[in-house]
This record gives sequence, C-alpha cells and structure tokens, in this order.
Amino acid sequence: MIEPKKESKLNKITLAYKIFGGTLLFAILFITAVNYNFLWLFGGMPSLQELENPKSQEASLLISEDGEEIGKYFRENRNPVEFEELSPILVNTLMATEDARFISHSGIDVRSMARVLFSFGTSGGGSTISQQLAKNLFHTRSLEYGEDDPIYMGLLMKVGGLKTAIAKIKEWILAIKLERRYTKQEILAMYLNEVSFGNNAYGIQVACRTYFQKNVQTVTYPEAATLIGLLQNPSLYDPRIRPERTLARRNTVLGQLAKYEYVTEEDAEKMQADPLNLKYKVENQNTGAAPYLRESIRKEILGILAEINKDRPEDQQLNLYTSGLRIHTTIDSRMQKYAQDAVQEHMKAQQITFNQHWAGRNPWVNEKMQEIKGFISSAMKRTQRYRDLMEAYTNDEMRVWEELNRPIKMTVFSYHGDIDTTLSPLDSMRYYKRILNVGMMSMDPTNGHVKAWIGGINYKYFKYDHIAQSKRQPGSTFKPFVYGAAIENEIATPCDKYVDEPVTFGTEDGLTNDTWTPQNSDGKYSYESLTLRRAMGRSINTISAKLMKALGASKIADFAHKAGITSSLYEGPSLCLGTSEVSVFEQVSAYSTFANGGEKIDPIIILKITDKNGVVLREFSPTAKAVMKPETAYLMTFMLQGAVREPGGTAEGLNRSFIAAGNEIGAKTGTTSNFSDGWFMGVTQKLVTGVWVGGDDRSIHFRNIQLGQGAKMAMPAFTKFMEKVYGDRSLALDGYQKMPFIKPENLAFDFSCVGGIGGDSTLTSSTATALPE
Repeated sequence: MIEPKKESKLNKITLAYKIFGGTLLFAILFITAVNYNFLWLFGGMPSLQELENPKSQEASLLISEDGEEIGKYFRENRNPVEFEELSPILVNTLMATEDARFISHSGIDVRSMARVLFSFGTSGGGSTISQQLAKNLFHTRSLEYGEDDPIYMGLLMKVGGLKTAIAKIKEWILAIKLERRYTKQEILAMYLNEVSFGNNAYGIQVACRTYFQKNVQTVTYPEAATLIGLLQNPSLYDPRIRPERTLARRNTVLGQLAKYEYVTEEDAEKMQADPLNLKYKVENQNTGAAPYLRESIRKEILGILAEINKDRPEDQQLNLYTSGLRIHTTIDSRMQKYAQDAVQEHMKAQQITFNQHWAGRNPWVNEKMQEIKGFISSAMKRTQRYRDLMEAYTNDEMRVWEELNRPIKMTVFSYHGDIDTTLSPLDSMRYYKRILNVGMMSMDPTNGHVKAWIGGINYKYFKYDHIAQSKRQPGSTFKPFVYGAAIENEIATPCDKYVDEPVTFGTEDGLTNDTWTPQNSDGKYSYESLTLRRAMGRSINTISAKLMKALGASKIADFAHKAGITSSLYEGPSLCLGTSEVSVFEQVSAYSTFANGGEKIDPIIILKITDKNGVVLREFSPTAKAVMKPETAYLMTFMLQGAVREPGGTAEGLNRSFIAAGNEIGAKTGTTSNFSDGWFMGVTQKLVTGVWVGGDDRSIHFRNIQLGQGAKMAMPAFTKFMEKVYGDRSLALDGYQKMPFIKPENLAFDFSCVGGIGGDSTLTSSTATALPE
C-alpha cells in the first residue's frame, strides 16, 4: 500500500507530466496547423519558389558609361551587396547585438522559443537573425500579406493576441526552412540587405552611405554600432532628431561587442567616448549626379518596360522602382561632374551680377525696360496653388489673396545652401522670379553619346528641364544653318566677301504691307567688306540677311531640319536671326552634324537595360544618316572657328584658353532681343556643347548687351567645363583631348583668304590620329 504522502506526490508528478505532455501535444498540433493552414484559419505560408527566390524592393540604378552610379529610381532605397563585400566589423556587430549564438543554432533559439510558447506570444523578443529575416522578407506581421492578400491572412490572424502568436510560429517555421536552404553567410547578407535603417535607407549599403558617406567595407566599429543599433527601432533612435538616444544605443552595442570579446573593454570605453560623427545625406529623387537626366529618360524607360513585360508572366513583371534594373547610359560621370561644377560656379557669379544690376528695382520689364505692373499677381494666377485656393474658397478672391499674403515657414533655394525662412507665397514668388536658370548639354558627335546633361541650377527647387522641355529663341546661334545652307547650295564659300550694309525685306520676301531692315547688335553698319567666315565670327546680322534674301527661308529651314533641328521653323525673313524657338537638345544635335562630317547621328542616352542579375533586356545603338556634303560640314567647322580666331570674333576669348598647336575649336554665341536669352555653342572634334542662360520668364533679363550677351551669360560655363575636361588625363586617354577637325580627302578649297589662320588642318579621315596635348 502506498502511503498518502507518496501517493499525493506521485499524483502531482503524474499531473505535471500530463500538463507538459498536453501542452507539448497542443504546441505540436498548433504549429502543424499553422504550417498547413488548417481549415484556412491561419493564413498561407510562402511557397518553395518564394523561399528560394524571395522578393525585395530593389532600387534601379542609372550607370554611367565609365561604370559609376549616377542616379536611382526607387520606392525603397536598397542596393544589395554580397557577403564577401561586407566588412567583418559589420558582421561581428550584428551577431553580438542581435544573435550571439547565430553560428551554432539552426534557426531557433530554444530558450527564446520556450519563453514565447508558454507566454502564448505575449512576451515577445528573442528572435534570431533567421527569424527576423523571415519576418522582414515575408512581412508576417504587416498588412502587406494581410487584408490585401487573403492567402496569407487567416481568420484567426484577425484576433489581436492570436495574430502575434501565429506570426511568431510562422517565423520559427520559416527560419528553419531558410536555414536548410541557405548558408549562414547568405542569411547574414540577406538580412543586412533587407532591413530598414530609417530615413528611406533600406539595406546596409544605403545605410552606410546615408549616415556616414561610406561603403560597407570601410565602416569602423563605432559606425557599425550606430547602424546596427538603429535596427531595434529606427524612428526611436533616429540620429537626426534624437542624437542623445542614438549615442546611448550605440554605446550599448559597443558594450555587447566587448561582452562577446570582439573588442576589448578598454577599446570599447574609448569608442564610447567618441561623438557620433555623422555625415548624413539622405538619397531621394532630388539627389544624384544627374537628376534632370533621370527624370528626362524615366518615361522612355517605362515605355520600354511596358514592351518587355508584354512577353513576361505576371509573376515576372519588371518594375522600374522595385526590380533592381541596371540602366547603362552614355553619360560620363567625370564630364557630368565637370559640367555641374562649371554651371554651379558660373551661375552663382552670374546671379550676383544680376542682383547687383537690378538692385532696388524689380527685373520684370517690358520692351521699353519699364516694370510690368501686376506681373507677380498675374504669374500667381497661373499656378496650381492659386487654382486650388480659388476652389477651396469658392472663388472668393479677397480671401485667396489674404491667404497668399500670409507669411508661412518655408525652405528656399540659395547658392549657399537651403535657407529656412518665413515668407508669404507671393514673396516667395518674387524671390524665385529673380533667379536665372541654365541648360547645358554635351555630346560626342562621332557616336551620338550624350556625355553631360545639366537641366537647371537645382533639381530640388527647379524641376523644369531646360534641355529637353524648354524651347527658346536661339538668336545668332541659328546663323550657322543660314551660312551652311549657302555653302551647301553653292551660292557662297567661306572666303567670299560681303559688305556690311542695310538689307531690306518686302513683299517679294513674303512680308505683307510692311518692310523690314534688320540692324546689327550695335545699331550701326560698318560698310566693310568681310569674308563670310569673319562675318559669322563677328555675328554680323546684315550678312545673314543677305544670305537669307538670296536663298529664301524654306531652303534654310530645310537645311536646319536635316542637320537635326526638329522644331517647326517660321519660314520668314526673321528666321536668319534665330527667332524660331528651339531646345538646347536640338541645337547640340544639329551642330554635331557639322563636327561629324555631315552625318547626322541622333543623340543617344541609354545604351542597355539589364535585370539585377546582369541579363540584357534591351540594347540600343545610334542611327546615322548623311544629310549634307562632307565638304560643307568641314567648311562649317572652319567657319565656326571664326568666332574664336578672327579679329573681333564673339568668342575670341577662347583663343587664349584653348588654341594651341594642333588644336581647333569652333564656337557661336547668341543673344536675343532684350537680352532674354544668352546662348553659347562650342564645337570640338569629340565634344559639342550647348549652353543656354536666362530667366524662366522672358520679361526677366539684363538691361544692356554688355551683361546680357551670350558671351557673358553662357560662354564662361563652357570655358570652365572644357578646362576641366582638357585637364583630366583619364579623359585624354579616352580620346577627349585637344585635336584638329578631320579634313575630308580631296577637299578642293583655298584657305589663304584667312592668311593661314585655321588653314593648317591637314589631317584626313584616313590619316587622323589624336595629337598629344
């Protein structure tokens, strides 16, 4: 017979075993039910294919022709890296902080599992790196696989407490499956590539750049501790707004590194005394080396992807913002930077001059240089803001203008950096209307590759692209098409002489009930006999007018269109002075035909598009077509050198900067009436560059030609750009160096009319080689 005390003890043991056995059985059944989505109560699990090919949003990159990243398209800014690229410092810091037994377990920490199981999911915490990867990869706790996707959302997951427990069990199961399919190194890399570090920095590569301007191989232990510390709660430890908490969290992570002997206690204490030393720079759609280019080609890429996706299954559709595409462009990162630096330096100085020029006065004026009354209010009425307010206040203009005059906090552009200030919307418009803008594009005329694209002074504040979107009157930069048409039609040669004298157009030239006698820029006629090259070099209007009268507008328009101008042109007498609006893009394309021996090559920006694994999806190549005689093209490069080398040439200053033995450069300046537009076109054998400078409103400009001419407004940007290009030995090795234009074989022309100037180009298409600088 068993004694009562022993029987009671045995009963307790038996009961404990029954409870443990029941709990274990329940746990096994519950986990099995979750895994197989019993009666559709728990929601589905990722398929084998999803486990082997997990999907993450990955930024698509714009890659320059020389292999540098120059822009991105993204919703989540993520650039994955391989494990081999990761610094051991990052790996050590992650394991010391998040999962010290990562190497030894198989996906689950048993102690953590028991704690969460018996608390039925209420204790939380203790997740391994593999579990956290499962949570982030498959969004086990977010609505992404919830109401939006009923396959992953079971009925029981809509119950508060149960949802967390079920999600936790799913993470256990997925962690084990991940460990079976991937190595530890792969899991670490996948985790660091997937997680968010806040401020739209997804993945460790982007985080290193965002917070420290470094790559994953060069971070230090304090920097790694800061980044890994953010993972606990990126918002709570955001170093921009809570630096004290970030510092404390970093020091905790450094303590973990010392605890697990990745660093010594002494070193940890020294590092804990250091400041954060952030170099914060968030990447967004306004940043990157070529934001205007990125936006300009975005729609083109979307159209290409639409064509590609027609032939792809639904689960393999490509997305510009999430598929991690690589868009290889013709842009040269070095030239893009040199162009940006040149524009920034020149436009900053130009704006200072403009502000001083208009000190104490408003710069919006009419043709008589009188201020336009009501200019700002009229401009405001054309804005979406005004239309929205009119709708909100049911067309009550008094209330709308009160709102527009009310000061508010805002950040405005300046060349010294963003300025936080308080302005009314009307005052803000007055501020921005005074700012001059720019468009600059450079292209290799031999292959159509666009090398640099600067659409404006600052993409964040000025989204309008002054290369592709804007069209302005080109002024005298259109004259080469007048001279080129005359040479092509064999009615003139560069050495023919014309007298600078008045030319009058009348009804015989298409005018009705009127006559027109164009004047030179200084309003005078010299009555001097000038060669055609010298006349173009000095930009004499009367001689352009004489050629117009001899040729007719239609032949000139036809020649310009063949060269590369795509805009419609007014076929009247004033065409010879550049009154029809064109874009910088068109001008560079058309001038490139001269430099390319008469073959028109359409500008090309995209070379190829690949997927994230490097598989080529599309490739692109330029198309070329002979549109003018090679002799005409070469003679036009000879003519364009007149602005640089002829006495009194409008770009004579370039002679001092660039003309050397064996080097030739052509140029043309352009200035429109009232000095609203300043243009410059620079031509070398390997680069054709166009620059436009002016106010976005044509009523905003300088008051005199001394400041408002293209040689002052636009040419200095080209000069600064080319100085940097010619000074880069790596670009010289790529063929972008000082050299002459290539003369066609058997060209029968006597260059002696210029006394040998410009007539020393003896290279032919078969013998030309790049000359050393």
